Amino acid sequence: MSSAVTLITDRVRARVRRDGIDLAQQRDLAVGYVRDEIERYAERAVGTGDPMIASESAVHREVLAALTGFGPLQPFLDDPSVEEIWINSPCRVFIAKNGLTELTPLVLSDAEIRDLVERMLQSSGRRVDLSSPFVDASLPDGSRLHVVIPDVTHRHWAVNIRKFRSGLRGLHELVELGSLDRRAAEFLRLSVLAGLNILVSGATQAGKTTMLGALLSSARPSERIITVEETFELDLPGRDVVAMQCRQPSLEGTGEITLRRLIKEALRMRPDRIVVGEVREAESLDLLIALNSGIPGMCSLHANSARDALTKLCTLPLLAGRNIDGAFVVPTVASSIDLVVHCQLTRDGRRRVSEILAPTGNVEGAPGAGGVIGASSLFALRDGRLRATGGHPTRTEKFVAAGLDPHAVLSEAAA
Repeated sequence: MSSAVTLITDRVRARVRRDGIDLAQQRDLAVGYVRDEIERYAERAVGTGDPMIASESAVHREVLAALTGFGPLQPFLDDPSVEEIWINSPCRVFIAKNGLTELTPLVLSDAEIRDLVERMLQSSGRRVDLSSPFVDASLPDGSRLHVVIPDVTHRHWAVNIRKFRSGLRGLHELVELGSLDRRAAEFLRLSVLAGLNILVSGATQAGKTTMLGALLSSARPSERIITVEETFELDLPGRDVVAMQCRQPSLEGTGEITLRRLIKEALRMRPDRIVVGEVREAESLDLLIALNSGIPGMCSLHANSARDALTKLCTLPLLAGRNIDGAFVVPTVASSIDLVVHCQLTRDGRRRVSEILAPTGNVEGAPGAGGVIGASSLFALRDGRLRATGGHPTRTEKFVAAGLDPHAVLSEAAA
C-alpha cells in the first residue's frame, strides 16, 4: 500500500469514527468519504510536496477495498475469471483461473492475513481460534471461506476462498460451455421432472455444486425445495426454497447443529425435494433414510468415478454406529439412488460430465460381504465427447408416473 493510500485510508477511518457510522452497511457514504479525502489530498500535495496521485480511480478502488472490502484480495474477488483464492503463507498467495493455478505477486504480512480473516468472519458469526482451529463460513456474496490456523498448520494461517458463481443457471448453459451433451441435458431434465434421486460425484473443483444448481433449475417452479449444507453455496432464486446450514459449537461446546440434525429437520418442513450439498460422513445414513421415505432428493459426493461413488455411499453410513452394517446399507443405496452424474476437471481446466450411470436396483453378491450394485452406463466419454452408450434405465416407474419417456431421448442420442 502506497503512502498516499495509507494516509487517505487513515483519514477516512478517523472521519468514520468521528461520525459514528458503519461503512459496511453504508457503502454509498463510504464512496463519498473516499472521494472527498482524495480531493483534499490532491489539493494539499501541490503545496506540501507529498507524492502526487498517478491514478485517482485506482487509489479510490484500493482505499474502498481496504475500508469496506477485503483489502488486497478484493481485486481477485471482483475479477469474474478468478474461481478460487488461497493463501499458504504471506508470500504465497495463489488464484485459480479457468481451472488453472497461478502464483500471484501479492505479498501480505501475518497480521494482514489475520485481519482479513477476522473481517471475513464478522458477518458469519463464526470464529477461529486455538480451541477451534478450523472454520467454514460464507462471505456476504456467497463465496465459501475455509481457514486453518497453527498449530494445526505448521507456521502460517491457511486460507481458501472458493468464489460463488451466479452466472450458470441451467443445463442448457452447461451444454453451451461444452460441459454436457445436448441429449444428456435433456435426459437429465426429464429425470429431475420425474423426481429421480440423483447423486452428483466428482473430485474437488469438478463442478459438483454447479451441476446440482443446474439440475435444480429444471425442477417445477411449484416444488418446495429444502437445501442442507455445511455452508451456504447453492443459490435458487425465485423459488419456494428453505436453505439451512450447519452451526459450530459455542465456546462452551454447546449449540452445534450438524448435517444429520438438519436432514432430520428438513423432513418436517413439507419438502417436495431435499438437497444435501455434500455428504462426507454419517449424515449419509440420514440421507438414505430420507430418500427411502418417498421424497425425491439430490446430493453430491467426492469420488473418482460414478461406480466409486456408489461404493463410497455404501461405506459412509457405516460411520453412523456399530449397529449399521452392509446388509442394510447396500440394498438401501441400490433401491434409493436412481442416477449418478459424474463430473470431471480436465488437465486444461475444463469441467465436464464424464458419465451418467443408472443403478439397476439389484445387488450382485452378498450385500454385507462385498456386494456390488448393478448399474447401467447411459452416457460416457467417447473420443473426448459425452455420448449415449445405448444403455437404458431398468427402473422407469417414476418416468411413467410423471408421463415422461426417457427411451425416446436415449434412443435418439445413441443413433
